[in-house]
Amino acid sequence: MSRRTDRVNGLLRQEISGVLATEIKDHRLPALVSVTKVEVSPDLRGAKVFVSVLGDDSEKATALKVLLSATGFIHRILRKKLNLRSVPILEFRLDESIEKDIEFQKLLSQMMPAADLEKNLDDC
Repeated sequence: MSRRTDRVNGLLRQEISGVLATEIKDHRLPALVSVTKVEVSPDLRGAKVFVSVLGDDSEKATALKVLLSATGFIHRILRKKLNLRSVPILEFRLDESIEKDIEFQKLLSQMMPAADLEKNLDDC
């Protein structure tokens, strides 16, 4: 990955997060939606936007549906805000890595008593 795509990834992640927090007024969108990662294609024409939604499966599906329907609106706002030759076409996807990490940590805590876990963490 080039330095330019890294910078564009970071810039898009920051700006899309801001748009979701301030511009999207849809009541179906949960308050806890965060952009976890953006992957811009090598030609900078498309971008996968990974979002994490706190809630059950129906809330996640609804949030993804709202984001998909607001893609054009978000793209227009980004075109006004960003100083890029062309703003990539956005493709929203759910990122469940945070939930998987929480489940993994719960499994670890169930498998190891608290004292052993602290001892192992101190050894690291």
